Amino acid sequence: MSKQVVRNQVLDLLNSMDREEYSRMSMAIVNRVLLSDEFRSAETIGLTLSRFPEVDTRPLIEAAWQAGKRIVVPKCIQATREMDFRLITSYRHVETVYMNLLEPIVEKTVAVEKDAIDLQIVPGVVFSNEGYRIGFGGGYYDRYLSDYKGETLSLAFDCQTGQAVPVEGHDIPVHKIFTVEKVLHCQENGV
Repeated sequence: MSKQVVRNQVLDLLNSMDREEYSRMSMAIVNRVLLSDEFRSAETIGLTLSRFPEVDTRPLIEAAWQAGKRIVVPKCIQATREMDFRLITSYRHVETVYMNLLEPIVEKTVAVEKDAIDLQIVPGVVFSNEGYRIGFGGGYYDRYLSDYKGETLSLAFDCQTGQAVPVEGHDIPVHKIFTVEKVLHCQENGV
């Protein structure tokens, strides 16, 4: 099956989720992350501001701020398909851009270099047990992760995991996937 077909099947499942169940499961995943060594040891965390039906990252962002951690979110550069991660200390530092994505306002934020980001939380739609993912189709994260040295993890509802994901030479797996039911240690699954 093509990536597009698998992506659409899983997105259909996610979009049919009840909002109350979505919120409950998102919090269960966030709570797992908050207890993880990766979160506890990270000083600077990169992640996106999610939108339904992605796992809700707002509670994670707010908990990180309360714990004194730095949160950096990507500004996508469409022309080059690269990302510029920028420090935000408030939701007032973001704006809605193309495709209803929330991104940092350049004039209100500062860029943070890749090597200063301890933990990168990588979005995706579909995940294999080996940590490979099908994202939203832009290829931004595969480019970004090609020389990223820090820890990587993803947040996923259980229905997003355990899928067969076609792997191409440029695909970069994440180290762990946090779900409602479990934490997948992808390095132990053959990566």
